[in-house]
Amino acid sequence: MLTSLFNFFINIAHNLGYGGVVLLMTVESSFLPLPSEVVIPPFAYLAAQGRFNIFLVVLFGVFGSVLGATINYIISRTLGRVIVYRLVDTKLARLLLINRKKLEHSEKIFLDNSSWSTFWGRLVPVVRHLISIPAGFCEMPFGRFIFFTAAGSFIWVSVLAVLGYFIGANQELILVYASQLSWGLVALSIIFLIYKFYFKRKKK
Repeated sequence: MLTSLFNFFINIAHNLGYGGVVLLMTVESSFLPLPSEVVIPPFAYLAAQGRFNIFLVVLFGVFGSVLGATINYIISRTLGRVIVYRLVDTKLARLLLINRKKLEHSEKIFLDNSSWSTFWGRLVPVVRHLISIPAGFCEMPFGRFIFFTAAGSFIWVSVLAVLGYFIGANQELILVYASQLSWGLVALSIIFLIYKFYFKRKKK
């Protein structure tokens, strides 16, 4: 299954080039459940073969991530919080693996600190493609949203690119390392939030 999926994205990479990176990462960062773990590594693998430039793969990957997140941001900001939650309760949202519990979790993380929540949200599984929704209906300043989205996306895309470049076509091993790194980043984000909470209480 993973081999077939890897080959599928390899074919897309051959046919669409860097445009494929942008397209797939735009989809991944919007409301569609396409994991970046199966998108960036095939392009990075081809970069190791000399087909692409690894730095451009990362650059276009980040651009696609920001573009997809911006789509979520604009839709959410236009519709507003009430309508977004109504849409989340529909059958279509459930088919896209989006539900009220996930959105509430993303919103809670976001409201604690909008800038750092946007940054860390790009590194956390599940929250990654939803964090731009509360940014929209909470009307986070667009320039700040773009900056922290791009910063978080750059780290995650770079991690996946390094895995794909050095591990190659072993998609199963890539997914294992990506999963371990994801949860490691989750642990770091929790430590960061605990530190901020402790610091705020101590300051008060």
